[in-house]
Amino acid sequence: MFATIEEAEKHEEGASDRQDLRELEESSKITSEKLENAVKQLEEKLLEKPKDKPLKKAVRVLRKDLLPRLQKYEAHEGILGNRNSYSKADTDATFMRMKEDHMRNGQLKPGYNVQIGTENQFILGYSVHQRPTDTRCLIPHLEKVKSQLGKIPGTVIADAGYGGEENYDYLEQNEAIAIVKYSTYHREKSKVWQTDISKIDNWTYNEEQDTWTCAAGQNLVFRRESKEKTESGYEIQHRHYRSTSCEGCPLKAKCTKAEGDREIKVSMKYLRLKNQAREKLRSEEGYALTVRRMIEPEPVFGDMKNNRGFRRFLKIENCKSKMRINKAIERSHEPIAYSMRYFDSEKSYPNNYKEEQRYIDKYVRNINAPIKYSEL
Repeated sequence: MFATIEEAEKHEEGASDRQDLRELEESSKITSEKLENAVKQLEEKLLEKPKDKPLKKAVRVLRKDLLPRLQKYEAHEGILGNRNSYSKADTDATFMRMKEDHMRNGQLKPGYNVQIGTENQFILGYSVHQRPTDTRCLIPHLEKVKSQLGKIPGTVIADAGYGGEENYDYLEQNEAIAIVKYSTYHREKSKVWQTDISKIDNWTYNEEQDTWTCAAGQNLVFRRESKEKTESGYEIQHRHYRSTSCEGCPLKAKCTKAEGDREIKVSMKYLRLKNQAREKLRSEEGYALTVRRMIEPEPVFGDMKNNRGFRRFLKIENCKSKMRINKAIERSHEPIAYSMRYFDSEKSYPNNYKEEQRYIDKYVRNINAPIKYSEL
């Protein structure tokens, strides 16, 4: 059935011997276009041999079953992009775990990840993302703020969900002070963590000899380097260290579950950036800023969701163009509406959602166009 396709692929491979292995792998994939061409070739052969039943069956299976399915899968992959799910009712929405889980079963619901940046509870920037996790939303959010305000804030304060090598490196390159916690920041203060001999945070690093010394006094020497790329394309460089011998070590059972010698993988850049973040977080100024963060974005979200009833994006059924316009208005409307109350000297800001739209239209000429913060 696929003999024609295989012949075409062999011909392409012979013509591109010098290509990279990854390029060859991508070119050898069966696409709907390749399958369509192969079916046409088989149909031409079928015209020459109309009584060939196996060939007729193969053409029928390819044309009516396999080809439509492959085209459908490619259409789904095109909508997905870099995501792992999407809603059929709203293809822009991604399935996420929400804080409001009435069934208490971790049910996934289609939604968006809204990020805001505030100062004195005034919204300076906002962005809407299709990613469920916050880690990969920080850089796109700050890039949007930078495009609108001309620069990113000098000090960025965020919780542990945003801590990571890529985000720390981005803030350092943009000369921004990172008051950003990492995932193990609070656990490091516990007695259990500080007495855990398996954690390299409780080991000693010799920078001159480039060795790690474990709790038993064994040296772990450098073996090799490896590189890892994140989903966004950021490259992380790891250094691998291995002990000379863990045989007969009385602490091995507490140190590792591996049968052989203990081996660790360390990103020295992340270790340096994490140490910098820890020093800033534990300083007097850093502690004051982290405490202040508790009364910055959280009350803004709480006010919008509970007091003003903005808990979900609306959808206009059976009209995709109107749906997109509605979502664009809605995404722009809510942060502006929240912040504009600070400019209302007469204290006559409406509570009704429809009256609120008319109120904002007085100040914004075209709500569908990008709005510069300097105009407000």
